[in-house]
Amino acid sequence: MTLKGVVLAGGSGSRLFPLTLVTNKHLLPVYDRPMIFYPLEALHEMGCSEVLVVVGGRSVGAILELLHDGSDLGLSLSYRYQRGALGIAHAIGLAREYAGDDPIAIVLGDNILHGSLHAFAEQFVAGDAEAGAVLKRVPDPQRFGVAELDAEGRIVGFEEKPEHPKSDLIPIGVYLFRPSVFDEIGRLKPSARGEFEITDLLNHYLRAGSLTHCVFDGEWMDAGTITALHDSAAFAAQFAGETPVRTAVGVEAVEAERVSPTEVPR
Repeated sequence: MTLKGVVLAGGSGSRLFPLTLVTNKHLLPVYDRPMIFYPLEALHEMGCSEVLVVVGGRSVGAILELLHDGSDLGLSLSYRYQRGALGIAHAIGLAREYAGDDPIAIVLGDNILHGSLHAFAEQFVAGDAEAGAVLKRVPDPQRFGVAELDAEGRIVGFEEKPEHPKSDLIPIGVYLFRPSVFDEIGRLKPSARGEFEITDLLNHYLRAGSLTHCVFDGEWMDAGTITALHDSAAFAAQFAGETPVRTAVGVEAVEAERVSPTEVPR
């Protein structure tokens, strides 16, 4: 059984406007590399050698031009297009044929992670849970889906972007599923926001007693807002040297054409 990866790189990027007026947000720089390099590295660290990149919004061709087939990153990449911002669960559903009978690991395209999730991924593949989620405590949980805990500290539900969060524990945008997820996505109904919500999926598996989770002990940021994008660059600068940037072409591809001083028009 092979764990296959999925990066979700669609959406309109409205929280990063006007930076996303003419480009896909996942191409924006986070310190020394495009944002999308970070979730790809996270999946590689988890043990994925094949990754599906779900693209959408603007500059889709530029993502393919940047990543190619993924071989320079040690990955084999394929692509699916998500038409419209229909939510995380809908984007996961596009991976049905790609996944086949294998489990999948999903990382949101604006996630910047520093730390290992390899052990959790191995535990999921070897276990019998149908779904897995990576959680972390944050100071601003109202921006995210939030885990609700009972008096014993057990997770009893997830709520999407609540005004009054019931805990500070959130799923950070790293999920694992077995192929049963695709049938369940087909039964989802859109939320009041008009999206198919990941929290509805997590709640289904939670009620079924088939959701496992871990609390990430590494460091994490999402780069989905202007402020977060700025802060993520400083965060990534602390560990950028651990994983050098690898691209399919060299810097000569973007260098300006060189001319001699005598050829410059006057």
